[in-house]
Amino acid sequence: MTNYLKNRWLQVVTTTGDATLLVGDLLRSMVKYRVDIDLFLAQASRIGVDSLPVVGITSLFVGMVLALQTGYSFKNVFNEPMYVGTVVSFSMLKELGPVFTAIVVSGRIGAAIAAELGTMKVTEQIDALYTLGTNPIRYLGVPRFLGAFLMLPLLTIYADFLGIAGGYLIATTKLGIPGVTYWEDIVTNIEMDVVVHGVLKTFFFAAIVATTACYVGFRTSGGAEGVGRATTRAVVFSMVAILISDYFLSAILVAFGIG
Repeated sequence: MTNYLKNRWLQVVTTTGDATLLVGDLLRSMVKYRVDIDLFLAQASRIGVDSLPVVGITSLFVGMVLALQTGYSFKNVFNEPMYVGTVVSFSMLKELGPVFTAIVVSGRIGAAIAAELGTMKVTEQIDALYTLGTNPIRYLGVPRFLGAFLMLPLLTIYADFLGIAGGYLIATTKLGIPGVTYWEDIVTNIEMDVVVHGVLKTFFFAAIVATTACYVGFRTSGGAEGVGRATTRAVVFSMVAILISDYFLSAILVAFGIG
């Protein structure tokens, strides 16, 4: 048991060190080499535009459920559905929008990146790039990292809007709240630092998703079975890291008076 825990701890430390070195390589490549704009735009389109439907549907229904539960809860306590607009917008802007968007992107794009790079690794295409004098970190990693870094905040703003719109739909049709009251509630009680709080967290989530997917992909071994394991590992680790880091990021931002 002791040896097992020791080996697992060493594995965690080694993996963390390797991932940190990869982040250093990515940042160094961004500074040292010119970013290939075509590759960057292709990855940004893939991460952002292709994720719009699933992010939109997820956020719309999260907002609808939130409005429904908030309305009925307040109705049971105060005999009328109060502050539905405030609760829905506050929850979406500060927590649910950033976290749900990051998890959806992790499951869809993180898995795709890990599988793609993992397949290139086991078929020795990445080794071929080294042979041809091309840096795989610059050619494959940087466009994906920058694409996630740019698109995740934009996807989160889009998710926030649809979540609040979903709440509006339920508030006006199921709870009998006038639309003007719903929007006035939001404008009165939500301040800009709540929006900033949520958007700032998305940059860290983007770094987690992109770094994890690239790291797992570049370290894949074991043929097709190894690619499958790598894809699962990338998604699971990203989701867990997003949820854990969300707590610490929220605590830090609140301590600095942001949100």
